[in-house]
Amino acid sequence: MATTHLSAGPAEAAQEIRFCRSADGSRLAYASHGSGPTVVVVSCWLSHLQHDWHSPVWRHFLDDLGGITRLVRYDERGFGLSDWNVSDFSLEARLADLEAVIDAVGTERFALLGMSGNSPVALAYAARHPERVTRLILYGGWAGQPGPPPDSETDLEEAAFQAMVRAGWARPDPLFRRVFTNVFIPGATEVQMGWMDDLQRMSTSTENMLASRSERISTDVSELLPDITAPTLVLHSRGDRAIEFKHAHLLASHIPKAKLVPLESRNHIVLADEPAWTVFMDEVRDFMAPDREVGRSADDALPTAGLTDREREILRLASNGRGNDEIAQELTLSVRTVERHLSNAYLKLGISGRSARTAAVARLLREGN
Repeated sequence: MATTHLSAGPAEAAQEIRFCRSADGSRLAYASHGSGPTVVVVSCWLSHLQHDWHSPVWRHFLDDLGGITRLVRYDERGFGLSDWNVSDFSLEARLADLEAVIDAVGTERFALLGMSGNSPVALAYAARHPERVTRLILYGGWAGQPGPPPDSETDLEEAAFQAMVRAGWARPDPLFRRVFTNVFIPGATEVQMGWMDDLQRMSTSTENMLASRSERISTDVSELLPDITAPTLVLHSRGDRAIEFKHAHLLASHIPKAKLVPLESRNHIVLADEPAWTVFMDEVRDFMAPDREVGRSADDALPTAGLTDREREILRLASNGRGNDEIAQELTLSVRTVERHLSNAYLKLGISGRSARTAAVARLLREGN
């Protein structure tokens, strides 16, 4: 499977975007940032890796989770930076996409975070690969459509929804898209709503939106819930209008030993200034604590013996509080060369993210180098 690297510009320096191929050849974009145990996000259907990075709706999610984990995200087929020229949006195709991203990342064991309408993909993966999933987080998700088949009223609502998509998805005027924005984040500011309006149009085409939605609303993995063996945390807003809270209750009541945490919010995407976001982060931080302990043990087992003399020298200077400019001047090197040596050292030590420099220095000092 081919993997291509896309260098991030200055504004995206904290996330690294790469590309890989799914089983059917579709190109997928994925990104990683942060430091800690790996969490692979099976993101909601509406995403754009670069646009989300600057988002007043999502940025707190990326910053706060990236502060405690190595967060891996990807744009699913037909969306964002991934291939738009696709026709298969089935569960099996989307599951193959997740498997391709995981293979490209190269992490043997990790946590999964299934979000919104892509929670069935995370659930299916966790049921098929229990040996690889350390724990499972479901956020604003569902297993499928419970209860009796849709009635005529439901059919009329879906027909109206599709008509609005056809009429307004690609138009510059966000009039029709604002309907969906109000469903997802009714408590948002005008700036946040405007960003969500724009995300819809730039994340995918009208045709892909309709085709993916058709597959999504017909997917039901409820029968897999009793097979989930990973510790599971279910988080869901009580007032969610995009995916009602009853779906969270179904998940938690059918997955063995799952924990349900209601979030006091009307927003499908909990926003940064809501008390519910503090609850979300506290719960996820506590839930991920065992994986962080395992990660620390693994870090301790990775010696600094593989570092070159120059890499050690640069890390020693960094341990004395020297910045890259100062290190470059003292060693008569370019700043770019110093940065390259540091990147190589981080790679050898198996660390990444904003705290990589601190972690590398701590490792060097701990081993008495």
